[in-house]
Amino acid sequence: MTSKQPRERVGLALAGGGPLGAIYEIGTLVALSEALEGLDFNELDVYVGVSAGALIAAGLANGMTPAAMCRMFIDSDSAEVPFDPAMLLRPALGEYAARLARLPGLLRDSAREYLSDPLHKDLLASFERLGRMLPAGVFDNRGIGEMMQRLFTHAGRSNDFRDLKHRLFLVATDLDTGEAVAFGAPGHDHVPISTAVQASAALPGLYPPVPIDGRWYVDGALKKTMHASVALKEGARLVICVNPLVPYNAQRAAELGHHHERQLVNGGLPVVLAQTFRAIIHSRMQVGITKYAHEFKGADVLLFEPSPDDDDMFFSNMFSYAGRQWLSEHAYHRTREELLRRYDELAPKLARHGVRIRRDVLTEPGRTLKRQLGQLKRRRAGPLGHSALGLSDTLDELDRALNRIKSGRQTAPSARSPA
Repeated sequence: MTSKQPRERVGLALAGGGPLGAIYEIGTLVALSEALEGLDFNELDVYVGVSAGALIAAGLANGMTPAAMCRMFIDSDSAEVPFDPAMLLRPALGEYAARLARLPGLLRDSAREYLSDPLHKDLLASFERLGRMLPAGVFDNRGIGEMMQRLFTHAGRSNDFRDLKHRLFLVATDLDTGEAVAFGAPGHDHVPISTAVQASAALPGLYPPVPIDGRWYVDGALKKTMHASVALKEGARLVICVNPLVPYNAQRAAELGHHHERQLVNGGLPVVLAQTFRAIIHSRMQVGITKYAHEFKGADVLLFEPSPDDDDMFFSNMFSYAGRQWLSEHAYHRTREELLRRYDELAPKLARHGVRIRRDVLTEPGRTLKRQLGQLKRRRAGPLGHSALGLSDTLDELDRALNRIKSGRQTAPSARSPA
């Protein structure tokens, strides 16, 4: 592909999966960014994020490299906005108080209904309305919205979809209609990016619905798992997809010598629910990807996800943060292994879009995520301390620009009209 030829549009679609899903995606993206020459994950044309993937997609579209997000969200090593995982586990006290305030009225109305005809009214049925006292969410995820707002107000970034260089779509579900809404699309691009991230990641039952313009929104995965079609409809001819949640194949894992039970029922309700949830969203995603081949002929949709026998990924608690460094390293190595294993399949598809898989990077002995990040830390070390972070990121940007020139690829002008 010469520099005179217009570059085909490239997109990225990131699915959800809770906090550990986001961590897995970061590890995967670091591996992909190192191994795929000619593909800059901060210079893609379309970004689509759902649930936890919304947070990662918003960061990439705002110029944060996968390595920078690894430093921030996994190592908690950031001079800008320190990430405290506990912010997602704060009780939704405001929701509790609002529900509790309704108790007197609900008790009065229930008692009035029953006493109006106690011989024929069912006591339990009359007090059924007390179920409205239950909170709509256990935890408060406003912290993540506030953190993203602070992060995107730094120089060179924006909390406004309309100011971004490339298209960003964060998908949430309208609670009252069940319809998927892509924030960032016309009519929904005035909503702050941080608010859209919070809405897209509002998993029902765990976090309360998020109010936006008089509507209530919850997790975007309720409608579709990944919404890669949003990028395809924007004209992307190559879409990289990352899905961190797959159903676990216990029998296959046991045959490979893993030490977990062949029968998941022995793990009790949490394991049964985890497997059920993963099976539902994964089968739905597979149906969607199959349709893309017919609806968007000539486009390449490349999916990266854990192996079904990856017991380490399945038995990790989706909402635990203790092993986030380990999990990101795990994702990093699994993705590198997958690129080598699928080389003959992926190389021709990527080559059609001017992207090359670097075998030398994938076969480099002793290469680890920790080692790569350590090199970045050493570049930042010195008398300036953390203030060198900006210089490090500037050097990263310069390095990416030189690589684009070297590969003869130029970033296509944004198709977006100025706000």
